[in-house]
Amino acid sequence: MNTPHLTAALDLANRSVPVLPLRAGKVPFGNCPDCRDNACGGRPNMKTPGPCTCPRPCHAWAAATTDPAILTGPTWSTAWKQAAAVAYHPGGIGLTVVDLDHADAVAWARRTLPATRTVATTRGEHWIYRGAMPSVNAVRDGVDIKSTMAYARWLGPGTGTTTTLPDVVRALVVKKPSPVRPVTVPLPARGGDCRHRTPAYLERGIAMAEQRIREAASGVHATVYRTFLAVLSAHGRCGCLTAAHAARLFAAAQAKGESARHCTDAWTNARTALGM
Repeated sequence: MNTPHLTAALDLANRSVPVLPLRAGKVPFGNCPDCRDNACGGRPNMKTPGPCTCPRPCHAWAAATTDPAILTGPTWSTAWKQAAAVAYHPGGIGLTVVDLDHADAVAWARRTLPATRTVATTRGEHWIYRGAMPSVNAVRDGVDIKSTMAYARWLGPGTGTTTTLPDVVRALVVKKPSPVRPVTVPLPARGGDCRHRTPAYLERGIAMAEQRIREAASGVHATVYRTFLAVLSAHGRCGCLTAAHAARLFAAAQAKGESARHCTDAWTNARTALGM
């Protein structure tokens, strides 16, 4: 006999919505019989501990399915009897849920976001947009983004018309660069022979180093360290390198998301590697 949650899940699956059961506390059930607590091979009494043979991943959002054979099969037969709610994978059907967890968050959304379909929750609202994006929690106080690789509770169809995912929501998950902070950096002692023919040689070197950091598409930590190492190797022993030059390099690194502490550590490590 179907439970109300299973009946709702089968109805959603019939409409191509991938679903899964949630236990109390909004914790998902895995859909592999050899798994528990959302970890492959996590069942304590398994005869052979270790990874299971299920088509992983089989937990949390990845357990969501539209297959009625899985939904009604032996693995989830007990789960539906224990389930406290039904969840679905928004990104799996090209949707994004802006999860507003309290009244202040709802008020912010009404002031800031375009109108769309809304669903009332226990403490706030889900605003549902057409279009998928990365999922990120706590993009601001009381606001989570649930889309790809995430699940959301099914709380009914809601009201209103689903509108296109706006740029203002996509922008919520864009990492903002760390603020550029003034720093004090140790410079090599003066006194070495300068092999630079003109001040333009040093200026060109600093400008190229800034560009190298700005253009780093990945591995920013490593790029910053290697760049600091190159600059100190070329310009650090004769005393021509000033705090203003170093501050420019730090600013470029912080604009890429590096913290002031990471910049200082990279600079210090580069000096140590060069024996300065």
